[in-house]
Amino acid sequence: GTGTNACYLEDIKNIETLNPEDFPGQEHMVINTEWGAFGDNGELNFIKTKWDENVDEMSVNPGKQIYEKMISGMYMGELIRQVLVDLMKDDLIFVGADREQLLERGSFFTRYSSEIESDPVGEYTRCRQALEELGMDPDEVSDDDCSALRYVCEAVSRRASMMASAGITALLKKMDYKDVVIAIDGSLFRFHPHFKNVMQSRISQLMGINYKFDLLLSEDGSGRGCGACCCGSQARGLWKSKMKK
Repeated sequence: GTGTNACYLEDIKNIETLNPEDFPGQEHMVINTEWGAFGDNGELNFIKTKWDENVDEMSVNPGKQIYEKMISGMYMGELIRQVLVDLMKDDLIFVGADREQLLERGSFFTRYSSEIESDPVGEYTRCRQALEELGMDPDEVSDDDCSALRYVCEAVSRRASMMASAGITALLKKMDYKDVVIAIDGSLFRFHPHFKNVMQSRISQLMGINYKFDLLLSEDGSGRGCGACCCGSQARGLWKSKMKK
């Protein structure tokens, strides 16, 4: 998995660190928000859990990139593992199974969440395959164990998709365009069975009926994403020009 960041299109006249006269004929500029660092000053403390804090403390940059650690594929697997470790300590899951490998930091890959949540409800084929990769005998894992594991994965991935949606909504409202294409790359958006749909639904709820948007899978992250912004800016410029004529 990777981290997270976002760029958006801003009117040059609103950028206080620039002199608009230095950019004649240019109305917009792409802004790199570095939004992964949101929360570094405590803004997200009201929704942080003890598992978020554990992941942060064991990372290479404690206290930094808090938003990133709560929503990105780079950390999601470990976040799920932290929850499972607590459940195992209380013998609430995987009792009687070989849990040794799952106790190792970084052993639960984010892709396992995508695979586990891809199973039809009530079926656990991919779930048991993932657990087998973690050194467990599938025959020693009950359906209740698999159901509980899926619930944990869903809770963590759904929170991530909703928090990502909130960030995107903030940028959309900042730009205040009525019809926008959002280019997104990353393993979660690309491979997770529900991540995109949850984002689509949540952004729609937060934006309201007066705004239209599309979530576009970008195979080349920042490169094409930035290109999409520029193309969108040029298209709007042409539209404004035609309207004036």
